[in-house]
Amino acid sequence: MKLFSTLYEQTLCWSKHPNAPKYLSAMSFAESSFFPIPPDVMLMPMSLATPQKAFYFAWLTTLFSVLGGVLGYAIGYWGMDLLLPMIESMGYLDKIERAKQFFADYGVWIILMAGFSPVPYKLFTITAGATSMALLPFILASIIGRGARFFLVAGIMRWGGAKMEEGIRKWVDWLGWAFVLLVAAYIIYKVYF
Repeated sequence: MKLFSTLYEQTLCWSKHPNAPKYLSAMSFAESSFFPIPPDVMLMPMSLATPQKAFYFAWLTTLFSVLGGVLGYAIGYWGMDLLLPMIESMGYLDKIERAKQFFADYGVWIILMAGFSPVPYKLFTITAGATSMALLPFILASIIGRGARFFLVAGIMRWGGAKMEEGIRKWVDWLGWAFVLLVAAYIIYKVYF
């Protein structure tokens, strides 16, 4: 079934749209605080379609991802007061205290790693705010982690060029279904084990 190759072709078309940088910026902002799809899905084809602008696209993605991370931080910071009575009534107050201590001990390193990794960054931005992590180190770690990730992606796409696109096009369906199976296996494991 060629579901992922069709989606890939559509994404390539969107990446050539004159407003694609605005869409990339909006997606990067939203993904850091509430949106489930990572901006890499637009950054990669945009960098392939226009390799000379790959680092500009990485810069946009980094900037708006960090700004969105600040929104996620604010959601956690101010939203925690609203959720605290419910968390306490459910008996999870000790877990919140452990999370606060964990962020106090390792906060910058957690944000650096979360910014670079494929783990949903929004979970860490909201948690950083909920645990009142210092804002300036949060922002600096976000810039470094997110920047490293997005400039690496853009650099690989720029360097790989047409050969990279040919390889992606060839394997996109297999990779897409493999990812779906991994996610399904993870969910099944979490639910039943």
